[in-house]
This record gives sequence, structure tokens and C-alpha cells, in this order.
Amino acid sequence: MKYILIFLFSSIISSAQVSKEQLNMMPWPQNIVLSEGAFVVTKNFKVNITGAPNSRIFVGATNFLRRLDGRTGMFFNQGFITGLNEVPDAQLQINCVRNAKIELYEDESYLLDVTPNKITLNATTDVGALHGLETLLQLLQNNSNSFYFPVSKISDFPRFTWRGLMIDGARHFMPVDVIKRNLDGMAAVKMNVFHWHLVDDQGWRIEMKKHPKLIEMASDGNYYTQEEIKNVIKYAADRGIQVVPEIDVPGHASAILTAYPEIGSKVVNLNVGSGEKGQQFKQVQTYGIERNAGVFSPTLDPSNPKTYELLSSIFDEVCPLFPGKFFHIGGDENEGKDWDSNPKIQEFKKKHNLANNHELQTYFTMQLVPMLKKHNKVLMGWEEIMTKNMSKDAIIHSWKGANEGVPAGKSLVDAVKGGYKTVLSNGFYIDLMYGVENHYAVDPMPKNAVLTDEEKARILGGEATMWSELASPATIDSRIWPRAAAIAERFWSNENVTDINSLRKRLKTVSFRLEELGLTHLKSKEGLLRNVSNNQKSDALLDLSNVCEPLKGYTRNKGGTEYQMYSPLTLFADICTPDAFDSLEFNQAVTDFLNNKSIENQTRVENYLNKWIKMDSDLIALSKNAPLVQPLLPLSKSLNDISQQLLLKISKKENVDTTTLNNLLEKCNSKEHADVELTVYNSLKKLVQA
Repeated sequence: MKYILIFLFSSIISSAQVSKEQLNMMPWPQNIVLSEGAFVVTKNFKVNITGAPNSRIFVGATNFLRRLDGRTGMFFNQGFITGLNEVPDAQLQINCVRNAKIELYEDESYLLDVTPNKITLNATTDVGALHGLETLLQLLQNNSNSFYFPVSKISDFPRFTWRGLMIDGARHFMPVDVIKRNLDGMAAVKMNVFHWHLVDDQGWRIEMKKHPKLIEMASDGNYYTQEEIKNVIKYAADRGIQVVPEIDVPGHASAILTAYPEIGSKVVNLNVGSGEKGQQFKQVQTYGIERNAGVFSPTLDPSNPKTYELLSSIFDEVCPLFPGKFFHIGGDENEGKDWDSNPKIQEFKKKHNLANNHELQTYFTMQLVPMLKKHNKVLMGWEEIMTKNMSKDAIIHSWKGANEGVPAGKSLVDAVKGGYKTVLSNGFYIDLMYGVENHYAVDPMPKNAVLTDEEKARILGGEATMWSELASPATIDSRIWPRAAAIAERFWSNENVTDINSLRKRLKTVSFRLEELGLTHLKSKEGLLRNVSNNQKSDALLDLSNVCEPLKGYTRNKGGTEYQMYSPLTLFADICTPDAFDSLEFNQAVTDFLNNKSIENQTRVENYLNKWIKMDSDLIALSKNAPLVQPLLPLSKSLNDISQQLLLKISKKENVDTTTLNNLLEKCNSKEHADVELTVYNSLKKLVQA
């Protein structure tokens, strides 16, 4: 009887073919063909694996099974998958030809074939199979009482081989559980390079057994043990992700120099005098861990042999922890102030015929190449390392753009034309708090440059960067996700997949599904709301957060000194995220209303205006026992005031004074309250001017 019911249900589903527009896959596959029919998920669903894969496929397939079980509530009979060909008659057959190497240019393709009775996943490597399992999860559909996979054929492969995410664990230390849950998020959207920024002015984060001073003096007790690093490497490899560590030198060196001031570039101040017994003394330059954000002068001394002795010893200890091919040495934002003021370094430049600090930095960086090559590592650095004398083996990490006064992606084009391989991060700085459309519009393959096929091949891909000056372990997920999923699509999918409306629709589902991996980008908001409201129940604070976004660029932390590395990140601005939900909905409602002033469209706009009027009175009441709400009241009042005037104009068709409206509108454009901005300003302006 059970099988008759399943057959009947399958027949009902097969009569209504799923369309591509109904699917919420991200990244979008290279090729997908949907047909009538469905594979219905039942409690008897099982997985079987054949071929010659790495054991990571057993971990991945088991995780797939648990996540599918969690979504469907089926209580599958199959538990853990631990070996090959355990269930030959299983409904899902996975075949992996060989073990994948966790490196660039590996075969990550897969073929997925869903029929009414069987699902087949074929891949050259186990990493390709892991990608296919993520696609299969995203393919899941449901009706009122059942779950199914539509009959389909998918062939898929990445557009770029480097699809990265950088997390800064130096500014604010990010514990291992934060790193692991973000690795899970990366795997879910087929990202394959985790760039781990481990050393900067604000801290040294690697346990050093040969140089314990680095963690004793420069970590504030927050660092990754070597065993934790090995564990993260294994965790990443099980998800098809390679880890690229970064130790930033020669600039951003405050933490290193806190432990080893003798290799710093700042001139030592000599004060010769007499002590009690007439002996001479001198004042030695000291450094300290930086507590602010920004670019600072402490820099390693490129003329001191001890600098290279220490770095060589550090690399000898750190490189074996990271089995991957690449090692990032930073190399960015070296102001050169301490080099310019040091006579010994200036003499060194003359002796070695180095015309400027850029050439001096190239000299420094070139000394690191053999240190890393000794451990079979390829040197990678931010674009500042690129000069005519830099080794062509180096990977150039392109990051500068309009904010730095140069054309976006210029260094990427310069790099490939100069014979370097390169990775693009300009346009993918997610810590800047720009909306997803800004990142989605950027492509690692430049459209306005004429490149040969050989030059194009040197563009490895791209990398989203999450600097942590204004992110804590509690908030960093909401600064990465879900926008990183959209960036992952840009790195994986066909270049013609660019529809922002399709992206936004799919991103809603992708975002909430990421929660099953432990990511906190959605749920962390609840705790922060309780903090700001003083644990008072109120929808008003949530409503305001849904039309506000954090100040963009680096304007929230003016001069890098408003927030220190120990300042609270538990305020209203930390609740708010890019792509504020109600702002997007209101913007669409206004567009629809101005195109067609129907009663239905008018009501949608009015509903928002009325909500914001009520929100203001509720926030005033809330603030009486919540001091952290007080800074929000000017913004709320501005939104309330203009909402009342617009209701008079729209609903009652009254003539409203234009000057009054414009004055109220500009108050809604203020950036002076609570480190946030109202993101409905442009739509309000359209209503004012209509």
C-alpha cells in the first residue's frame, strides 16, 4: 500500500513541471535541464558511494544526509556513511573516479542526473561530488506535505579556480568555531580558498614554540594553537577548501615589533647621560600592540640581517602547519616613514642602488621568496609588492580602486600583462557594508581591457575580504553572509548570470538555509536587539533596523580612532546589515506605485508610512527604560515626520508645502546618528518629487 501511495504522489507531481524560476540555487549551475516528474524523498532514502575517493566524501555524504533529514524530518534509516559500496541498491549513487588534491586547477566538475526512481552523481574527484551534493540540496522542492527533487540533468564546473574568502583574525580574534562555521558556509556555495589573515598591528595569532615572545607579548592571550590550526586545515580539506595563511610584512608590524623591537625601522633615540655611578645610558625604542584601526608606521628594518634571520625561523615553524602551496606575506600599506627617517636604511638604499622605497620593499620581499620556496610555497602579496624586479612566480593580490585613487582593477590588468598570476579583491570588500548589487556587478575578468588568452588565463579568480576592525565573533557572520554567496556565484557561474532580481529572490532562501550550518548571520540579531532594548519586547526596534544600514566605507570609524579593538560592537549599528529588508521592499513598492497609482499599490506604500509613524511613538516609549535607544530617536522622528506629510499628499491628496517636505527629506539623509543611515531616502525623495 505504501508503494502505491508513493507512486500516486509521484504521478501528481509529474504533471506539474518545476520551472527554473522556482529554483533557489546559488551558484547557478553552468547547465541545467528540467523535465516532468520528480524523485520523491522517503524515509528509505539511502546513499551509496563507489570509485576511489578520499575519505572526505564519507564525511560530506553523511553531512548531506543529516541536512536533508533535518529539512524533511523523515528520520532516515541510514546513519553514518563510512565506506564504499555499503548500500548497492541505494537511491542516490555517487561515483568518484579519484581522490582530489586540495589545490588550484583541480577538477571540480560533476554531473547530476535525477530520475523518478534514482539519482546519480558522477564526478572525477570527490571534491566535485561534494559540490554536486550541495546542488542537490538546493534542488529540493516541496508541496503541502512532501519533499521531492525535480527530474533534471545538471552538468556543472567553476568558471574560476580561485574562489576565496579572507577572514581577518588579527584585528578581532575569531575563535575556531567561528572559522569552522564559515568554512561550512563557503563549502555550501562552492568557495574553495580560505585566506586566513593571522598577523597585523593589532595582534599575532599563531602559537610559536620557538618564538614564544610573539604570543606572550603580542597576542593578548588570543591565538590559535598549532593543533587548532592543523584541525582547521583538516576541517577545510574535508570540504574541498585550501587554506592560505597571511603574515603581513614589512608594514603592519606593530605586533611583531612589540616582541622584537630590535628589528624595527624607527630610529633609536640616544640620550647620553650619567647615572648614579657615572655610567652612560640610552633610551631604546619600544613598540606596542595597536588598539586603533588604520595604517601605522611601525615597519620591519630591511637593512638588518636579524630581520631575515627571524622571519626565516618563523617561516620554518609556520610553513609546515599549512600544507597548501601558497603563503601570503601581505606587503600592503607600507608608508615608509620610518625608512625615510632612518639614516642607516637610507645608506642601505644607496649601497644597493635602490631608487625609492618601492624598490627597497621589492628587495625585502625577494629575500622571502627562497625562505618560502624552501617549504615548497609560492609567495603571494597585495598589489604593492609588484615591481619590475619582483619574481614572476609571485601571485599579485589586486585590491585598490576608486577609494585609493586608482582605476578599479588596474593592478589586475597590469599584473597579467606583466606576466603575473593574480586574484581580484577590489569590489569584493564586504566589510565596507555596501549592498549586494555592488559586489555582484564586479567581475574578475575585466570588460574594458584587451587581454590575450594567455593573459586571461593568469586571472585565477577573486576573493571576498572581511576585515574585522568593526566585527566581533558575534557579528562577523552577518557581515559576511549572505552577500558572500552572491560573490561566490560571480566566481563560479557563467558570466551571463547577472540578473539582480533573480539573485535577490534566490538569496532569501539561500540565506536562511545557511543557518543549518551554524552560521549566526540571522539569529545573532535577536540577542543584539535584546541588548539595545534592555530586554523589552518591541517590534519597533526591529522595524527601524530593517530600514537602516551601517555607515558605508570606513565612515563609521572616522580616522580609525572612534572604535578601539576593545570597544563594544553590541549597538544598533551592529544589528543593522547591508540590504535592509524593508528598504528593498519599500523601494519596490514606490517604484510600482509611481508606475501605476492603483489602490493596491498605494496601499502598499501607505502601510509602510503608517508603520513608521507608529514605530516612532513605540521607540519613544521603549527609550524610557533603554538608554541605548535614545541615539536612534532623531532618525525615527525624521522618518515619522516625513511619513505624516507624505500620507497627507498621497492619501488625502492635500497640497503639502514643498519647502517643508524637502527639509524633512534631508533630515532623513543624516549620517550623524548611531553610526547608521536610513536607506529609504532615495525612495522617499521620489515620492516627494512626484
